[in-house]
This record gives sequence, C-alpha cells and structure tokens, in this order.
Amino acid sequence: MKRSKINEIIRENQEFIKSHGFNLPPFADYTPEMWAELDHSYDEIRDHMLGWDITDYGLGDYEKVGLFLFTIRNGSLKEEGCHKTYAEKILISEENQRCPMHYHYTKTEDIINRGGGNLVVELYESDENGELSDKDVTVSTDGRVRVLKAGTKLVLTPGESITLTPGMYHAFWAEEGHGKVLIGEVSMVNDDVNDNRFYESMGRFPKIEEDEAPLRLLCNEYPKAK
Repeated sequence: MKRSKINEIIRENQEFIKSHGFNLPPFADYTPEMWAELDHSYDEIRDHMLGWDITDYGLGDYEKVGLFLFTIRNGSLKEEGCHKTYAEKILISEENQRCPMHYHYTKTEDIINRGGGNLVVELYESDENGELSDKDVTVSTDGRVRVLKAGTKLVLTPGESITLTPGMYHAFWAEEGHGKVLIGEVSMVNDDVNDNRFYESMGRFPKIEEDEAPLRLLCNEYPKAK
C-alpha cells in the first residue's frame, strides 16, 4: 500500500468514528515525531501493538480485501505482571470490502455492529485438517444460541453482535447499499502474530510504499524508547 493511501484512510475513518460519538484514546493523535521522543512508560502501547492498523493482507487491493482497525487495549498471556486478559478494537468495513476467511486458534471474540450499515458475517466450522467443514455452525448472537448451516451469511444490523469461538471460520464485509460499518471487537488477548489461521495463505500487515511522510505510525512501526 502507498503511505499516502494509508494517511487518507486514517483521516477519513477518524472522522467516521467521531461521527458516531466514539472517541479514541489520546495516543491516536501521537505523531511520528512524538513517538521518537516517548520513553519506556509508553511501552504497553508499543509491546501490545495498540493503535492504528490498516491492512490489505499483502494482496494490494485494499478496497476489495482489507480492513481498518484501531486497537484500544490489549493484554498479554506471556508477559509477567500483565493483568489484562482481554482486548478491545474498533474496526471499519467498507461496502463489499472483505475481511478474508480465517479463524483463531485460542481467541474468543465478540464482533459488534456499532453503527452505520449492515455487517455480513459468513460462517463455517473448521475440520481436523483446518479446512472448511460442512457441519452446522452453533453460534451465539446477543445471548441467543443458534444452529446455522455451514456457509450461512448472517446479517448484523446496528446494535447486533456475534460471538466467534476458536476454530470457527469467519469472513465479513459491509452489505452493499447500506454504507460502511463501525465494528466493535471485544475479545480475549489478541495475538496477530501467532493466533490467526487464514483459509488462503496471505500476510497480516501491508508492504508500504513510502510516497509521503506518515501521518501516524501503524501499530507495528513504533520505534523503541530511548
């Protein structure tokens, strides 16, 4: 992705988030120049990869396969003394912009339509070989347990949510004709390095072409503290 495109996405979606009455934490506004001077008291942000996260999954077609994310809080299961066993993100999905089919090995997460359009979630169980299973999917939506056919495309309107458990394949996108969606994610600790299993092989973070200076650093770009 071009840095100019990443900057544009950040500007546009920060306004979209504000338009829904949701306020990001102070570090959302930290500039690259500020990050160059911040000391070790900010290491939780660095080490837990909080902040801006924009990905095209290494495929180079963000409008078709991509996702905007901002990690608000995240703990660690390995870090001694870390008491956070949970994470929270805000995501934005554009109309027909697919977050590709994947599951998590250990993470349980709630995906919540916080506002905007409708969110379509496609669901499968995984089999013993990590492939798509044709078995029914048992899933909880806002406290209601439902049994759905494999491949069901469940539509979540604003305020509705779904609980995704380990091994449950899911892909999602904003339904065409209803606008983009502000998505909340509340989950166990998030580990994007080790806990994602994509159905088709792809990357997690984009390769960036530096055609202009960054407006904000992404969560995998922070410099070490001085």
